Amino acid sequence: MTSKISKQEFARRRRDLMAQMEPDSIAILPSAQEKIRNRDADYPFRQDSDFYYLSGFDEPDAVLVLLPGRSHGEVVMFCRERDPEMELWNGYRAGPEGVCAEYGADDAFPIGDIDDILPGLIEGRERVYYAMGRNQEFDRRVMQWVNVIRSKVRSGAHPPGEFLDLDHFLHDLRLFKSAAELRIMREAGVISAQAHCRAMQFCRPGLYEYQLEAELLHEFGRNGARFPAYNSIVGAGANGCILHYRENHSQIRDGDLVLIDAGCELEHYASDITRTFPANGKFSKEQQALYEVVLASQLAAIEVIKPGNHWNEPHDATVRVITQGLADLGLLDGEVNELIETEAYRAFYMHRAGHWLGMDVHDVGDYKVGGQWRVLEEGMVMTVEPGIYVSPHNSAVARKWRGIGIRIEDDAAVSRDGCEILTSDVPKSVADIEKLMAGSRAA
Repeated sequence: MTSKISKQEFARRRRDLMAQMEPDSIAILPSAQEKIRNRDADYPFRQDSDFYYLSGFDEPDAVLVLLPGRSHGEVVMFCRERDPEMELWNGYRAGPEGVCAEYGADDAFPIGDIDDILPGLIEGRERVYYAMGRNQEFDRRVMQWVNVIRSKVRSGAHPPGEFLDLDHFLHDLRLFKSAAELRIMREAGVISAQAHCRAMQFCRPGLYEYQLEAELLHEFGRNGARFPAYNSIVGAGANGCILHYRENHSQIRDGDLVLIDAGCELEHYASDITRTFPANGKFSKEQQALYEVVLASQLAAIEVIKPGNHWNEPHDATVRVITQGLADLGLLDGEVNELIETEAYRAFYMHRAGHWLGMDVHDVGDYKVGGQWRVLEEGMVMTVEPGIYVSPHNSAVARKWRGIGIRIEDDAAVSRDGCEILTSDVPKSVADIEKLMAGSRAA
C-alpha cells in the first residue's frame, strides 16, 4: 500500500512556516487552476506543489491563508462550496465543512466570498508573505484587496506596509525531506525502476519509441502512479543526443542505443531515472567505451554526495572523469586540467550533473547560499545524471562516435554519512543490462 503524508505532518509544516514568519503577518497561497487542453477538454488537474505541501488539499479554486497568532484560528481556507448537481458531473467536493473536518483548517469560507472576507483578514497585519510574480491574475487580486484597505485609511484602517517573498521561507522547508516523504520517494523509485526494466525487456529493433513509452506508462499506472512526473524521453539513435527530446515517434533500428529518461509521480512526489541501453541487447565497442566513461563519472559523483560536501562537488567529479575519458578515447586532445579549465568537454557534456528532486522534478531550493555552493545536509534529495552526447554533425571526431548519446541518472537522498540511491533496482552496468535483455529474448 502506498505511503501517504499524514494530517499531522501537514499541520507541522504549517506550524514550521508560521514560526519563521514575522509577528503580525499573513501568508496567502492560491491553488492551481484547471486548464483547458482543447475546446471543452481539460488537462488532468495537478495541484500547485507549494499549496499541496501545506494543505494536502487537491481541488482547484482554493486559497490558503495563514495567520500566526490569530485567536480565532491560524489556518483559513477558501474553497468551492458543495454542489450536488456539479458533483454529479465532475466529482466530489469537500466544501468548507469538509476542509475544516478533513484538512485541518480552523475556518473555511466559500471561494465566492473571498473579496468580502480576505481584506478584513489582511487589515491590521504589518506584512504579507506572498509569491509575487508567479500568477499575474492573482497578483492583481492581492493588490486590489490591499488597495481596498488603503482606501479606508482615513477611517482608521491599517494596511500592510511590507510584502515578503514567501518562496524563500517555504522552499527551504521543502528542500529537507521528512521520513514520510522519503518513504514515498523510495516507492516512486521502485516503480520507476520496474518501468525501466520493463522497457529494456520489451525493446526490439523495429519497434517505435512511443511503444516503449507505453510500456513505461503501463508499469507506472498498474502500480498506483497514474501520471509521469514529466514528459518521458525515449530517444533512439541520434535522438538520444537531444537533451529534451519529446517526439518519441521514430522507429528503433538495429544497432541503436535507446536513451530513456522517465519517472513516475506518486502522491505528488517525483522520481527521475535515465538509462541507456542497446536496442538489440548488445553494446558495440564504441558504445560500450563511452558508456563506461559515463558510468564511472556517475559513480564518482555518488561517492562525494555526503553531508559537509557542497552541491557542486558531484558535478566537478563528473567533469573530471568525463574529460579524462574523452581524452583517453581521442575525442578531446590536450592536457586534462587545461581541457577542464577551457570547458572543452562542454561540446559533449553540456548540462549540470543533477538538480534537487521532490514534489517537482526540478524541485525548489537554493543551490547557493551567500554566494557559495550550498553544503549538503541529511534529508536533501538530488539527481545524479552525467552524460556524453556526440552530435551526428560533429565532424571533429571520427564517424564511429557520431550520433551516440548516453545519460545515466539516479536519485540520491543525502543520509547521515553518505547517500541512499532510491532508484537502484534498475541495472546500469554493461553486463547487467545485457544479461537482463538477453533473458527477455530467451523467454
